[in-house]
Amino acid sequence: MKIGVPKEIKIHEYRVGLVPAAVRELTAGGHQVLVQTGAGAGIDCSDEDYRNAGARIAASAEVLFNDSQMIVKVKEPQLGECARLRRDQLLFTYLHLAADRPQAEALIKSQCVAIAYETVTAADGSLPLLMPMSEVAGRMSIQVGAHYLQQGNGGRGVLLGGVPGVTPASVVVIGAGVAGTNAIEMAHGLRANVTAIDRSIRRLRELDRQFNGGVRTLFSTADTIERAVADADLVIGSVLLPGAAAPKVVTAAMIKRMRPGSVVVDIAIDQGGCFQTSRPTTHAAPTYVVDGVIHYCVTNMPGALPRTSAFALNNATLPYVKALADKGWERATADDAGLAAGLNIVHGAVVHPAVAHELGLAVAA
Repeated sequence: MKIGVPKEIKIHEYRVGLVPAAVRELTAGGHQVLVQTGAGAGIDCSDEDYRNAGARIAASAEVLFNDSQMIVKVKEPQLGECARLRRDQLLFTYLHLAADRPQAEALIKSQCVAIAYETVTAADGSLPLLMPMSEVAGRMSIQVGAHYLQQGNGGRGVLLGGVPGVTPASVVVIGAGVAGTNAIEMAHGLRANVTAIDRSIRRLRELDRQFNGGVRTLFSTADTIERAVADADLVIGSVLLPGAAAPKVVTAAMIKRMRPGSVVVDIAIDQGGCFQTSRPTTHAAPTYVVDGVIHYCVTNMPGALPRTSAFALNNATLPYVKALADKGWERATADDAGLAAGLNIVHGAVVHPAVAHELGLAVAA
């Protein structure tokens, strides 16, 4: 199969769909890999590194899209990229269509087959291709929060871990999945006062054992969230419903009750965000303020740490890329129900139920 790896064009997105080591695996298996010139620059991988791995270098996105059967990316295709896709092409990347109708309509119009990393499932129901980026985003959220809590960055001037004789910052993490757990681990490691909120009693018990009671655990209700958010210096929103828009668990009224200079980080912003006051931002302009509260809602957080993120992502995606290249998408998805769950759009039809519901469209059979 001819596999194309374009240079990412979303603002300040420096990750790449395939790293040289992954290219080597694919070319050794008899596949052709075409990499757009400069695609690996953000992870310190040169065109020569890709040539040495067996890839050909494409001078432009136009050449790459024209000559590829499968496009492997990181972030959702921008509208100009969607216009280059065609019916006989397979797109494998993050899509997050529930929160992006224009992209969904463009992919429908393209007639391509689009498989989304974020809805591919494992046998245990987990999301293996979302997990590595959730790990990065969760850990990064605490770094970001600590940065913006500094007074020079508009924050309250609070050190997460405090010092002897001074109370540490209060960190609230809503949603204790992969991203939330990584945020909890980082905040706890920095000696903050951490509260984890989740609607799974089983997960809360696991966290209580994991941290030996060092993290306060609360069952998720509107009242619980309202009380915890009001007292927080930093709130991390990491609520996820696979394929669907994130629920708005923190209202504008709750934000208004927070202390000026507090910070909220919405990891769920790719799926629309879980704060009522959230709106997408970029690495070029990452924050805005509502009622004195700093909001960080960057839609591609791991893009700020491209080398770590790209290699972590490739560790998870490579087996799926190989299966799709070896078998073609129809046989590969027939053989693997988890990969089939990644199918979002097939030849102009939305085939993922949660995505179709969020977009108000009928799901294709």
